[in-house]
Amino acid sequence: MRDTGVQNGILFLDEINCVSETLTPVMLQFLQYKTFGRHQVPPGWIVVTAGNPPEYNRSVREFDIATWDRLKRVDVEPDFTVWKEFAYASGVHLAVMTYLEIKQHNFYKVETTVDGKSFVTARGWDDLAQMISLYEQHGIPVTVELIGQYLQNREIASDFALYYDLYNKYRSDYQVESILAGTPSEEIKARAHAAKFDERYSLIGLLLEQVMGSIDTCMAEDEMLTELMAVLREFKAQSAAAPGQSADFLNNLKNQVEKRLAKGKESHSLSDAKQSQLLQVVQILMQGITQGGQFEQVKADFDRRVKEHYTNVKAASDQVSYMFRFCDEVFPNGQELIILVTELTTNPHTAQFLAKYRVEEYFIHDKALMFSQRQKEIRTQIEELRL
Repeated sequence: MRDTGVQNGILFLDEINCVSETLTPVMLQFLQYKTFGRHQVPPGWIVVTAGNPPEYNRSVREFDIATWDRLKRVDVEPDFTVWKEFAYASGVHLAVMTYLEIKQHNFYKVETTVDGKSFVTARGWDDLAQMISLYEQHGIPVTVELIGQYLQNREIASDFALYYDLYNKYRSDYQVESILAGTPSEEIKARAHAAKFDERYSLIGLLLEQVMGSIDTCMAEDEMLTELMAVLREFKAQSAAAPGQSADFLNNLKNQVEKRLAKGKESHSLSDAKQSQLLQVVQILMQGITQGGQFEQVKADFDRRVKEHYTNVKAASDQVSYMFRFCDEVFPNGQELIILVTELTTNPHTAQFLAKYRVEEYFIHDKALMFSQRQKEIRTQIEELRL
């Protein structure tokens, strides 16, 4: 049994994999009286344990009835659609996302072969996606050997390696940047129109990869500027009350943000993205201090950053518009447009961006999709009512 932390009044325990055949006094004390030795679990808390089934861990033994009778059991099954929500929120590489969308049967597989265990898991796909992103940033080739270190099933590893090579080939062949700039050649349009579904889906993935990257940057800027604005509002009020102490006020506010950042790191209550935003705020405030710590100077720098941000927002919005226009032209009435709307809506970052900075092309297609779905529902209901 291992304590993995407390979140919102829930105590998480991991690795509850091996127990004796009868309920031990310690386990009985814990389950029945909610105590660890002399330590009482606070009222209202929920204790959550997690463990692997026997087929994944040879050291596992089943709980006896006396133990199960004191627990609520939830069996967790692999589900790509559920994992997909996590993947978008975590920024999983879209080559992985598009591959699994096409071949969902390869998402999770555990087999026993003559060579031993062969397996592919959600954790493996996530780790591989992170490594691919890192390799691409440093210009290092992604090989089948690397892929096989995370997808420990030769057939699936080889299949994904072939797909990844094609994915990169399409990136070059289709000149995604020109599509998102609204200047695709007639040759590119003709090829996309004639392409088979797998190639079309890969192209959609490449377009989304670029667009979502731009949107992620914009939303990170947006959240950082919101944090900075809250600090500067307080700075403005303090500076107006005592103009001669502006630099000291700004330094104190910078220290408060640093303490919040340090506390968040220590308690693991801040995401990596939030830590990065707060660190940027600290650096901007430090810059303001070195330049004299006057509100007018800090405000001028803030206004410049806001202007740059809206330039980036306009560029990202234009990319969304050009993406829909291209797909409208080359895939008229095709399911590719449905895929675009669905993926943009599923990703929490893009959904937030599109809600805040309204892009007409998205909402036009979103309404059309909802209307089409409603028509199907009505037709289904009519069919059910027929005698």
